[in-house]
Amino acid sequence: MSATVGPVSSVSTGVRTMFAMLTPNESSFEKVEDVPLYVQQATPFFVGLMVLELVVGVLKTGAPVVTINDGLTSISAGMISRLPMLFFRGFELTTYMYVWDQYRLVELPWDSASTWWLTFVGVDFCYYWVHRFAHEVSILWAAHQVHHSSEFYNMTTALRQSLTQQFTSWMFYLPMALAIPPSIFAVHIQLNLLYQFWIHTELIRDLGPLEWVFNTPKHHRVHHGRNLYCIDKNYGGILIIWDRLFGTFALESDKVVYGLVFPIKTFDILYVQLHYYWGLWRKSKKYNITNKLSTFIKGPSWKPGKPRLGDHCENPKVTGKEVPYDPSWPLPLQVYVVLHFLLVLWAYHDVFENKMMLSQLTVLGMTCYILLTLTSLGYIMDQRPSAAALEMLRCVIMVTMQRYSYVTPLLPSLAVATKAFVSLSLLFWALHCFTQLLSIKRKTG
Repeated sequence: MSATVGPVSSVSTGVRTMFAMLTPNESSFEKVEDVPLYVQQATPFFVGLMVLELVVGVLKTGAPVVTINDGLTSISAGMISRLPMLFFRGFELTTYMYVWDQYRLVELPWDSASTWWLTFVGVDFCYYWVHRFAHEVSILWAAHQVHHSSEFYNMTTALRQSLTQQFTSWMFYLPMALAIPPSIFAVHIQLNLLYQFWIHTELIRDLGPLEWVFNTPKHHRVHHGRNLYCIDKNYGGILIIWDRLFGTFALESDKVVYGLVFPIKTFDILYVQLHYYWGLWRKSKKYNITNKLSTFIKGPSWKPGKPRLGDHCENPKVTGKEVPYDPSWPLPLQVYVVLHFLLVLWAYHDVFENKMMLSQLTVLGMTCYILLTLTSLGYIMDQRPSAAALEMLRCVIMVTMQRYSYVTPLLPSLAVATKAFVSLSLLFWALHCFTQLLSIKRKTG
């Protein structure tokens, strides 16, 4: 069997990659180094599907399916989740290759269709247990809750990924390394992830007989719900058969209300990522040593005297009339945030494209700058009193880095325009701070 080596070379191939519809012949590789970076190459298709969903949503319902606040927070979470890749290869593949090199029992042929299909099923089976444990073990839920924190459900929600989940998910795939070549695993771990992008939508209602076998938008909507019937259901990645086999399947019935049981109501990206760890620590401080440990290894709803997964009796009642958190904010601020988000997204892409040519110190500095920018923009969307000062500081750092460091536009002809834009940003925020001070003075005077 010959393998097609190289990047995704056509729109057709790219689209089929998004739906895990590549054939064994075109996606079997002998070496890990030959496996395309399917996820990285999928960026145009992520954007295309999100735009398509937005257009169809407006035409179908008369309203956008995504808000600026929530959409940018979701994309920011996706950006943060990939930042560790600037410093080391993903844990899942690294640990898999180590076990394969040291402990494999048999070596299935990399160019066999049977190996390819076995890996397809094996990765999906392992993902079911990764996902289920992430909901049923509190310390793992502390990472995974990021993906459930949006009160909206659209394709940007698929990008709302955890920074820390990748540090534990790798262990569930290791049994496969006893027989499955790493190159085939590297293909399917990407295809499994990409498939789950398009199922994050409310626009596709029912897919008929496909619903029996595959995970679909209808099934995954249930998984994202905080209705009582939705909690801890429909863990499947590509296939829904695991949920049917292991008793975790639920059909969509009542209107699904999305988000965490206790909504966080903030766009502060670091809080979105890390707040649950602090909550677990505070919860554990109330208990003795045995119950402290149980706080971290039992379910998120567990308390002493309760079943392992808790009983959800203290969950807020869901009526179906809940309104997602979407505070109003001035149009000029919306334009400002979007423009600066696009600017940091540009820098983010540039760092990943050129990371092999940059020093570790430069990459670390850019990582800190990206985190600062996303945090500052979250403060603005939350309309916090400290947002103006933090954003002013960020803009000063941006100008400094442009003048003396790495952050310059890819096209030199745009350098003047970019610096002018940043200067206007600083002026804007100086006026904004002055306006805030006048407002405070009037209220206290």
